[in-house]
Amino acid sequence: MTSRSALLVLADGRFPAGGHAHSGGVEAAVKAGRIKDAAGLEAFCRGRLHTTGLTSAGLAAAAAHGLDPYELDAAADARTPSPALRAAARRLGRQLMRAARAAWPSPELEALATAFPRGAHQPVVLGTTARAAGLGPEDAAHCVAYETVGGPATAAVRLLSLDPYQATAVLARLAPDMDRVAARAAAAARQGVDALPAASAPLLDLTAEQHATWPVRLFAS
Repeated sequence: MTSRSALLVLADGRFPAGGHAHSGGVEAAVKAGRIKDAAGLEAFCRGRLHTTGLTSAGLAAAAAHGLDPYELDAAADARTPSPALRAAARRLGRQLMRAARAAWPSPELEALATAFPRGAHQPVVLGTTARAAGLGPEDAAHCVAYETVGGPATAAVRLLSLDPYQATAVLARLAPDMDRVAARAAAAARQGVDALPAASAPLLDLTAEQHATWPVRLFAS
């Protein structure tokens, strides 16, 4: 049975899944001068949401729907050309798995943790967690959609000393886009792995590789 409270727990920024240490590409974009204010943040988040966010939401929705997590992890690899982002996704997946197993113990989570001791891709873990919590594909997709823009918004507040009220307003304006992305991802998940979105953002991939070489940085990615 679906639990709305479980959705709130999973989407809560205090859930110890490690996302606070990652900027979602914002740190590199700020340094390059592509994000200077709330308007720049909104444009960045909208682009990220409709590309990598849509792809990740589809993977999470598919895992919540019960599709093969091993096949989904391979699909996530194929959709993540940047080695730095693949490594980050697995680190986040490993951290999320620790929190998920404590909150919602389940045979599916145990099997996934055993199969991927170094971490499965974070969207696959999130979708499997949603399933263990009694949530469905739409719930998992909504979690990813919010996470896709919520993390960068929080990072921008720290990196730019951006007014938190302005960052929150950006998220509020993006809410209809989040709903559309989640709905599209959940619909694709019900059609099988081959129907999952594969939208990409090449600039995010390139800057992630550059960011990984920085000797000093505030965020892990």
